[in-house]
Amino acid sequence: MTESGFVNENVERLCERKYFYIGNFVNGFARVKLNGKWGFIDESGKEITDIKYDYVCDFVNGFAIVKLNGKCGFIDTNGNEITEIKYDYVHEFKNGFARVEINGKYGGIDAKHGFIDTTGKEITEIKYTGAWDFKNGFAIVAINGKYGGVDTKYGFIDTTGKKITKIEYINAHDFENGFAMVCANHNHKWGFIDTNGNNIIKFKYDEVSNFQDGIARICLKNKWGLIDIYDNNITPIKYGYIWDFENGFARVCIDNKCGFIDSNGNEITEIKYNLVWDFKNGFAIVKLKNKCGFINASGNEITEIKYDELSNFVNGFAKAKLNGRWCFIDKSGKEITEIKYDEVSNFENGFAKAKLNGRWGFIDTNGKEITDFTYIEANDFENEYAEVEISIKGRIDKLGNFTPLN
Repeated sequence: MTESGFVNENVERLCERKYFYIGNFVNGFARVKLNGKWGFIDESGKEITDIKYDYVCDFVNGFAIVKLNGKCGFIDTNGNEITEIKYDYVHEFKNGFARVEINGKYGGIDAKHGFIDTTGKEITEIKYTGAWDFKNGFAIVAINGKYGGVDTKYGFIDTTGKKITKIEYINAHDFENGFAMVCANHNHKWGFIDTNGNNIIKFKYDEVSNFQDGIARICLKNKWGLIDIYDNNITPIKYGYIWDFENGFARVCIDNKCGFIDSNGNEITEIKYNLVWDFKNGFAIVKLKNKCGFINASGNEITEIKYDELSNFVNGFAKAKLNGRWCFIDKSGKEITEIKYDEVSNFENGFAKAKLNGRWGFIDTNGKEITDFTYIEANDFENEYAEVEISIKGRIDKLGNFTPLN
């Protein structure tokens, strides 16, 4: 195989002499141009199609888009046209189906949309004013009005092309975790449907989010809460906002004060902080009166809220800054070093770099300085050594011993 993708250099030279243009090999095939027309060759240089098309696109998911006489269609990896070359625009296959358009330019107001499967069969009439790719077994389609206009109505079809809902919603989102968010025409409120098209949660909310682990965020009269799939309230609808759950907890705010709730809707902290960040590795950074600290998954403050800046825990330790100087904190909230360093890096392989008075040194996980602060450059430990530079380059071992490098 040559660097270009041909089976050998002789085939590559022959093709270079023959074709005006040879594209890169993508998924085993390359586009070629000859006498103003396009086609494909495989890695042996064999033409898998006649060189007859006005334009071709690279193969994606086993099919390539081809254009002839101003119309589009598809070929498979054997070079067979799986459709008539009759569409005004086509989209790549995704999840086993491709969107196709007739009656106008891509996205035009008169364009009609539908779907074909991988055999080239039209699973729907090409009649919709809008269509979106299949996701999780269903696709959103639209009718009436201009594409995306105020009169447009939305609904869903399954992979057979069958409508599972009427095309009646004024907004709709893809199915996620077995449910789809839809907005009703009669009252402009949001609810949910299941994969059978049943309206399982009534149209009564001003805003909603997708279900995540059986929980959805909902908004009513500018207040947010949580519901389960049976529309039971997990929390009161009282929050100014609720963010998505991350690692088992969601940030919430009331009157510009922040805190956390768990997946049962319990407030694990007072709603008192000016800012909070998502939990990472079991801890979250919180800010109060312009100072930062950490809380654990029980909502307890494991540090004083006193730092100017904090990083998340990495390899068991977090970096903390106070009055322009840095230190390290362990997961109990203890400062394992003095707050004195100009700069610090995360622990890697049991050691962290720290800078003091403009020079680098190293600290172990007990907070002990294993070297003097003499190095103008220093790299993290890899395996047993870290490369450093004083006036010469060298490396140190885990005891801090320096060895020059040749």
